[in-house]
Amino acid sequence: MAAHKDSSHPPQPAYQATPGSILHPDREFYDSVAKAARTPVESFTLPIRSGRAWTVDEGQIIRISTPEGPQVGDLNVWNSSNPRERFWAARTRQLHASHLSTYDRLWSCLPYLRPMVTIVADSLADYGVDKWGGRCHDLLGTRCDPYVNSMLSGDSYDYHCHSNLTRAVLPYGLTEFDVHDVINLFQVTGLDKDGKYFMEACPAKVDDSITFFAEQPLLMALSTCPGGDLSTWGWGEGGGGEEGEKKSMLECCRPLKVEVFKIDDGAVLAGWKRPQPPAYRGKHGMVVPSGEVG
Repeated sequence: MAAHKDSSHPPQPAYQATPGSILHPDREFYDSVAKAARTPVESFTLPIRSGRAWTVDEGQIIRISTPEGPQVGDLNVWNSSNPRERFWAARTRQLHASHLSTYDRLWSCLPYLRPMVTIVADSLADYGVDKWGGRCHDLLGTRCDPYVNSMLSGDSYDYHCHSNLTRAVLPYGLTEFDVHDVINLFQVTGLDKDGKYFMEACPAKVDDSITFFAEQPLLMALSTCPGGDLSTWGWGEGGGGEEGEKKSMLECCRPLKVEVFKIDDGAVLAGWKRPQPPAYRGKHGMVVPSGEVG
């Protein structure tokens, strides 16, 4: 067995881009988007332990905020014209990082592989890395769901994020099979010394927010996590906290607010174009005959 090479230099990120690559967004442009005058298109407040889906036109702005204080939200994204194109958490994690902030993007699945949204503002961008190694806006984990809940606790509960998202997309012709790995907004997570996934209490305060620019026409769905701000956590219906703890998970739950805006100044988007999929010719090396060979 070959010995591991001993090096004094840390390994380099596996996915690096040359200058001018799509992985290096035009910060000046996205700063102008973030500062542009805007007109409200839609606004709603999502109650605790619920889900809702909505559509967004390309070139619009989506702001998700915590109007009453800390609350985690699980977000799914699809192309509204072709929901087979949907957010790919694993590749986004590789292309950017395990936790996202301003100028990072949510990328779509194969064979599309292009930005769906770009983050243009994040009031928690300065959270950084805490003493436990936790970071905010999590891509390490995924949505809570009733199946793992039943497996771990024996209880059935219908308002986990997977269920909330499932109910949210049904009016748009999608099903449970279309719900996919999420970005956990306002959620602080990390890996401990043994590589075990951990969650911390949400650091958001009243009206903290994260803002996205829609790079294509979108269907988005958001769940207000039944764990609330995750300051108390446990599996099982109505569960949460250690024995003797007075605070329940329900008491940790708060709403989330969603706002969609149209940019007023058309000049801001004058040079912007919808990102295109990579120019791979397809077929994966296969030759498909046009008919029976005589």
